[in-house]
Amino acid sequence: MQGITNKRALVTTATDGHVDKKIRMTTALVPSSSDIKKQLIETKGVLPRTSTLEAPIMLLTGHSGPVHACKFDASGKFLASGGMDKLLFLWEVDGKCENIATLKGNDGPILDIHWHRDGEFILTASADKSGVVYDVETQEKIKRLRGHTSICGSRRGDPFVLTASDDGSTKMWDLRTRGHIIDLEDEKAKFPVFACCFSDDSTQAFTGGIDEEIKVWDLRKEKVLYKLKGHRDCVTGLELSVDGRHLLSNSMDNSLISWDVRAYVSTPRFTRKFMGHRNVIRLLCRRLMEQHNSQHNMDKTLLKCAWSPDGTKITVSEFIESSIPLTLANQAGSADRQVYVWDATSG
Repeated sequence: MQGITNKRALVTTATDGHVDKKIRMTTALVPSSSDIKKQLIETKGVLPRTSTLEAPIMLLTGHSGPVHACKFDASGKFLASGGMDKLLFLWEVDGKCENIATLKGNDGPILDIHWHRDGEFILTASADKSGVVYDVETQEKIKRLRGHTSICGSRRGDPFVLTASDDGSTKMWDLRTRGHIIDLEDEKAKFPVFACCFSDDSTQAFTGGIDEEIKVWDLRKEKVLYKLKGHRDCVTGLELSVDGRHLLSNSMDNSLISWDVRAYVSTPRFTRKFMGHRNVIRLLCRRLMEQHNSQHNMDKTLLKCAWSPDGTKITVSEFIESSIPLTLANQAGSADRQVYVWDATSG
């Protein structure tokens, strides 16, 4: 009996040691003053669930090829994804994250996705240099915008859409009319544009691309107001903060930068730089780089950046598999297969 008792004691000790090791590993990178660290110690490394998802990480499968774009709607209840198979998938961000719709209409691989305003429309841009507008309620294609590969919609006011292209131009469209209404093009430096974004009141447009600069356009005068310089490689993603005060940019130099884009500022517009992720993966238009003497000895892709709904965190997004890992933090990725989420204020 004594041998059995001692054996049980040894098993218990070994198990407790495994739990202690797990707690030490889990809390190793968490500051000692953090409330999260105290919760981890009290619950033996397991935090209480804060969402309605079936698990902390959900794997969404259905695409038959690489997924190039993925975007949550404003409410966070729905997710849209698109990629090489030319299909737009809509997912319900709850429980088992079931696929609720599959929309057809793009003639080329989907490169960019944008939910328009309150989620009434979804805008997509594809490799065939066309944009498609879908009605979410009827799940039908209602408009095609020809000529560009990056897309973004206005936040309020008239239903405007902004598109950017490898030909160096940026166009603004009114969904109520036929054809584009404004053509933004820098005649002095005509480089491919990879990302575009509206200001909060839709009176300005932000564009970025191969020339490493972010141009701020006055849409009334159709001229460049000023330029934001700080990146050392192609700008691949632009995203305006929820309050409209800051612009987040991602670049192939492995950095994100937050810029103050308010109308009148007395301090430098450069706010903070975020480093850590690796932006080195596949680029769909690699030959454009070679034409402009940009040297790359490995493949790259156009990573996008995003703010959390409350504006306190930022991340970069990149999906290269045919299935999508959905985390509670945000859609994020890097070439080193790590998820990076930064504190927007402390960096």
